[in-house]
Amino acid sequence: MIREYSAASRLFTAFIYIAVGLFALVTIIPFIHLIAASLTTAEELREKSFILFPRVISWDSYAYILSTNTVLRSMGVTVLITVTGTFVNIAMTTLMAYPLAHKTLLGRDRIMLLVLFTMIFSGGMIPSFILVKQLGMLNTYSSVIIPGAINAFNLIVIKNFFQQLPDGLEESAKMDGASHPYILARIVIPLSLPAIATFSLFYAVGHWNAFLAPILYLNDPDKWPVQVLMRQIVILSQGGVGDATDMGPDFVLPPEQTLKSAVIVFANLPILLVYPFLQKHFAKGVLLGSVKG
Repeated sequence: MIREYSAASRLFTAFIYIAVGLFALVTIIPFIHLIAASLTTAEELREKSFILFPRVISWDSYAYILSTNTVLRSMGVTVLITVTGTFVNIAMTTLMAYPLAHKTLLGRDRIMLLVLFTMIFSGGMIPSFILVKQLGMLNTYSSVIIPGAINAFNLIVIKNFFQQLPDGLEESAKMDGASHPYILARIVIPLSLPAIATFSLFYAVGHWNAFLAPILYLNDPDKWPVQVLMRQIVILSQGGVGDATDMGPDFVLPPEQTLKSAVIVFANLPILLVYPFLQKHFAKGVLLGSVKG
């Protein structure tokens, strides 16, 4: 059956497409400009203030920032923090969400009240710093992972996801002698993969983009993730990421703007490449977990 749409409906649909298209352009054009600025030559950069498609592509800026191990070391630290931190986040959130999903848990309402309290109030930066220092975690990677191991909002959504699973599954497993760890590992988690995949990406993006906690807790520059290094280069204009002595006699140091653009693209491209592989889980993972409390 062919459905006929009214003129008003078609006009509204066209408006939605145009609005979404414009929003997409506004979002993606700055990033295209960054990529173009990182690949352009010094001559073209002097001629144009805004570049989307460079006439001549030059990889000198990327060759320069990768001529030393500074950027690669920071990228390795970021990958280590992101992978380890995301695993800790998902493990801790899942282990807390599972018992809270059971209405028979003793003190469940009071625990949820405490969880909600942390969403509204926090101890603040200085008390958090003193706590991390007293625990002996300063200048260790645990200082940027452990304090944020559980996000209250993500915990509530995953708990709701667990709650909507049929009670009969757990009751049948218990009748067969299954314990709670077995039920969580073999039944609940496999059925909750869309939500876990979604919040794994949320946690991973948070760790990848984090720079305030590393600035506060990591004093050794060798332990800085790439976002802190990018801050030093882009905001504070502190160089030292490359070594021009090994680039050959014809090498000309790229302009500062080109180097900054190359560092930004290099720091953000990996996490952008991960997004399409998990995008399909977003709607199902988030919406199903937030339907009922």
